Amino acid sequence: MSVFNVELIKTVDDSYQIETGYDLAQKLVEDLKNGLVGNISKFAVITDDIVKNLYADNIANLLSENGFNVKVYSFKNGEKSKTRATKEYIEDAMLADGLRRDCCIIAVGGGVVTDIAGFIAGTYGRGVPFINYATTLLAAADASVGGKTAVDTPLATNLIGIFNQPKKVYIDIAAWATLEQRQLYSGMAETIKHACLADREMFDYIAENIDKIYSFDKEACNYIAEKNCRIKYSVVMKDERESGLREILNLGHTVGRAAETVSGYKLLHGEAVSIGLCAQAKLSQKMGYMTAQEVEKTVELLKKACLPVTLPEYIDKAELVKKLYTDKKVRNGKLRFVLQNGIGDVVRFGENVYATPVSEDIAREIINML
Repeated sequence: MSVFNVELIKTVDDSYQIETGYDLAQKLVEDLKNGLVGNISKFAVITDDIVKNLYADNIANLLSENGFNVKVYSFKNGEKSKTRATKEYIEDAMLADGLRRDCCIIAVGGGVVTDIAGFIAGTYGRGVPFINYATTLLAAADASVGGKTAVDTPLATNLIGIFNQPKKVYIDIAAWATLEQRQLYSGMAETIKHACLADREMFDYIAENIDKIYSFDKEACNYIAEKNCRIKYSVVMKDERESGLREILNLGHTVGRAAETVSGYKLLHGEAVSIGLCAQAKLSQKMGYMTAQEVEKTVELLKKACLPVTLPEYIDKAELVKKLYTDKKVRNGKLRFVLQNGIGDVVRFGENVYATPVSEDIAREIINML
């Protein structure tokens, strides 16, 4: 018998820029002409059937006018499309069009689009570069930053995916004005989550300026866009692969993701996260980490942001409790929750430990309060 040691020690620089602004399509083209992805000239623009007409086609046309070879691939909008079947459909279409490892993917849209496109980029031809062009507040706050890509399964959301960092992220605030109100409100949930876990000043700013944000005041929108990026970056930089600290970004998501799935995606992601934030706040109070007043402030801000704070009547609470066990934080069959420490901080339960086991009985008690 013989043993051959294969040494594959690597130093990888996955640094990238996040550019926030208004009407950034031309800037994207300029960056590509200046070598953002090297000499690549073939691009696959991946989008959904709503954003295609609003933004993706325009970006594709600009790229074509500047000498790039561009194909646009779209799918039906919404979380129900974030599946292995959609990923396969786009990959087969790209292969049929002759795209190989010499291409780059540009994701134009919200979180569903950036999740699918980033996942495809990581596996297509064993990996091609990709760029995120975020058109929603939800994508700006969460999905387009951090490198987590995934698809959903019938069991739960985001159970199959990879970590894959983009070459650059563009956050086009001008696109927020094209969103339906419900989608805009949904995006605010992840922004409030960031404030709850890391920044009391941001929490108070949102409470005082929510009307300005929803009327697309430039100063207010720039503020939350920059704060979202800085908070998420500060976490991802220290824990890219979710070995500990990054779990804090799951604040509100244990109940939130389960509610989203049990609702059959009638609840938008941010709506479900809002309900999940209320659940964890009540749990935090029960465990002594938040006061009743702090819980009330958290719930009131979510209400002020036009987000739900209780479960819809059509959700079966017993089924929801069972669905909690599909959460990625579950360890050895035990539910685990990230909890707020007041407003603007999270509880640390040990060295690099930011989630704590919670019994099913207590979880059920909290859910019955929603």
